Amino acid sequence: MGKTGAIASDVEGLRARVIALDTALAERDSEIAQLREYIRLLRHQHFGAKSERIHRDQLGLFNEAEALAAKAPEPEEAPPVAVAAHPRTPRGRRALPAWMPREEILHDLPAAEKVCPHDGAALVEIARETSEQLEFIPATARVLVHVRPKYGCPTCKTGVHTAPLPSQPIPKSLATPSLLAYVAVSKYADALPLYRQEEMLGRLGIDLSRATLAAWMVRAGALVQPLVTRMREEILASGFVQCDESRLQVLREPGKSAESLSYMWVQRGGSVDHPLILYEYDPSRSAEVPKRLFEGFRGVLQTDGYEGYGAVGREPGVVHVGCWAHARRKLIEALEAQGASRKKRGQRKGGHSLADEGLGFFQDLYAIERRLRDATADERLAARRAESLPIVAALRAWLDRVLGTVVPQSLTGKAVAYLDGQWEKLVRVFDYGFVPLDTNLVENAIRPFALGRKNWLFADTVGGAEASANLYSVVATAKANHLEPWAYLQHVFTELPRANSFDDVDALLPDRVKIRGDVLR
Repeated sequence: MGKTGAIASDVEGLRARVIALDTALAERDSEIAQLREYIRLLRHQHFGAKSERIHRDQLGLFNEAEALAAKAPEPEEAPPVAVAAHPRTPRGRRALPAWMPREEILHDLPAAEKVCPHDGAALVEIARETSEQLEFIPATARVLVHVRPKYGCPTCKTGVHTAPLPSQPIPKSLATPSLLAYVAVSKYADALPLYRQEEMLGRLGIDLSRATLAAWMVRAGALVQPLVTRMREEILASGFVQCDESRLQVLREPGKSAESLSYMWVQRGGSVDHPLILYEYDPSRSAEVPKRLFEGFRGVLQTDGYEGYGAVGREPGVVHVGCWAHARRKLIEALEAQGASRKKRGQRKGGHSLADEGLGFFQDLYAIERRLRDATADERLAARRAESLPIVAALRAWLDRVLGTVVPQSLTGKAVAYLDGQWEKLVRVFDYGFVPLDTNLVENAIRPFALGRKNWLFADTVGGAEASANLYSVVATAKANHLEPWAYLQHVFTELPRANSFDDVDALLPDRVKIRGDVLR
């Protein structure tokens, strides 16, 4: 090889090395950009607003009390009343509930002042001025002493006759229905762990250990099983169910370590006016779980993009639809990872990003849904066909255009890939007027469980997890049906031990319960 050939060879080698270095540098720059995206996203998730929607009246964390006090001296304003020209908020506070007992305190003039200072004539009452205050009496407890006289025959002196005790939720226990309802609502509605309840009861002089309270909750969860079974049957027969799942740690679970995760599966069905919410514990998140949960179901199933629901969606008679909020959430995360404030979208240097553009379609769709909030299913379906489907078609055209232009590993790339992968299930939503755009309703049902999990962290045993699932089901369904959960549970714990038929159990379902409405609702 001559000198010229050697030089050419060296040049080619250098060129190849430069190309390799440029490629490595580009890959490294791409990886750095992705890592920076994730760092910004993690910072936003840790320090930023958690809601996907910004409210203009958000208050600061540390001046909340001062801001609220400055805004209004009364505890709560009355709801707006429609006036001819504009909505107007009436002055004054809301009336206290009519069912609350009233104690009248008379503030009368002394006898010496009931004489007219001008002519000495006796004053007569012409009217009364009244005002109300709300008095709070801390929780009190009393002991119910059951006395049962024993009777015997003075002649033959054989046999003793005693009246039977009424059926109890937990036989031979000192727990009354009202006490069981208090403990259950405190734990499953107010996220109050049992050890804190133990301390609170101790301040009242009541010595009840956490172990005793836990045992009561397990027994109460078993007691409501017939009611939960009927709720499950009603949900599967409703024709439309939403489902989601949330992690749960069970310490003593056969065949699993204490650090491993189990899951609480939540279903929401029933009717619009009387929804039913069902929690189900399972140690697994496999596809076999939803297949078991929805065995025999026929209708519309709405879920997020978890592939474990796919097998159910392929069953005959089942239509599987997707969740637009999950697709939107991924675009929001991509936007936040770019360091963009949701309040200043499109105002930063460089204008709109692809995440901005995609979110614009979602905003238009949700604006239509907000306008149709009170519409009937038929009205909503007609509006979706006339107004929403053209937006969906434009979104599909945008998606086809950008799919090949984004880095697949970036958050924007993952967001558009998720949207594309879920597209078939997402567009099915617009075939029905009764199906919402998203699974927010069932996610809202999970939030009390997630809040409670932050406080009590884990379940000790499988039996405790299953009992918690049953009690969460009853409490969440009561709240969704606008029932006061303590009054409802007290009624259930009183009547369920006496139930002798399916009709007796059905009468305790939240949409059929018969009890004083001024207390329950």
